[in-house]
Order: sequence, then structure tokens, then C-alpha cells
Amino acid sequence: MTSKRHERTTARRCAVQLLYTSELQGKTPEAVLEEGLCLVDSDPLSDYVLQLVNGVEENRVVIDEQLRAVSENWKVERMPIVDRAILRLAVYEMLHEEDVPISVTINEAVELAKDFGGEDDSPRFVNGVLGHIARRLEGGAVSTEAEAGEPEVAMSERTEA
Repeated sequence: MTSKRHERTTARRCAVQLLYTSELQGKTPEAVLEEGLCLVDSDPLSDYVLQLVNGVEENRVVIDEQLRAVSENWKVERMPIVDRAILRLAVYEMLHEEDVPISVTINEAVELAKDFGGEDDSPRFVNGVLGHIARRLEGGAVSTEAEAGEPEVAMSERTEA
């Protein structure tokens, strides 16, 4: 269990680095990797890194809608890029990685914000935004589909873990 936890922590770090570089360069994560524009902590990238990065990219609209819904006084586009990458990664994991408890996702995101955060209060900001999303998940107020009116995600079991 400990090695899997460590592998996923490393994968999250790599995914944040790749998402950050991608946005900074204005290129897709795939292009960033192909062009060798991103130095990441792991070579080759694990399957979990690729799963996270692809998941964030494929679900960015829904993820950003969730961030907009809870970000008081902050537009997603105005957040520091690294904080935005951390939040997008965490929201993806909260919505789509059922084997990861939400509390673990939030804790990992806060640790990433401590290490990479764009502002002194990044860890607190990340914790607040993700805590708000977790409460919405618990209350069934979050959908995994973009403005689709699909059935909402019931994640109350995950928030208890």
C-alpha cells in the first residue's frame, strides 16, 4: 500500500508539472512531451501520470465549471497557473478516480500547493476551493457532464473514507 501511495504522489507531481508547462507554453501536454519541453520527476511517465493528464484535458470544461461554481472573487483564468493546474488535477481525481478517497485528493493537492504554489496562501486557497467542491459532491450538487443535466455524481461514500 505504501509503495502505491508513493507512486501516486510522484505521479501527481509529474502531472502538475506537465499541466503547468503545457498551459505556460500554450501547447497540448502531448506536444510538450514530444518536444521535450517539460522536465518531470519521472522518466518514463507512469500510466497514472498519463491517465491524470489525459483525464484533466478530456474533462477540462466540466472541471473549470466546478471551479467557477465555488471560486468566490476568483475567475479560473486569473488564478495563478500552477494553482489552476493543481486544482484541475484534484477536481479530476475527485470526480473520476473512485479508488482515491476525496480526503486523500485534497491532502495531496494541498501538499502540491505547498511545494509548487504560486502564492504564499496557495495551500489555504487550494484547500478551501477543494473543500467546497467536496461538500457539493457530498450533497450531490456536482455533475460530471458539462451543463448536460446528466445524473449527478453521488460520491458520499468517497467523502467518508
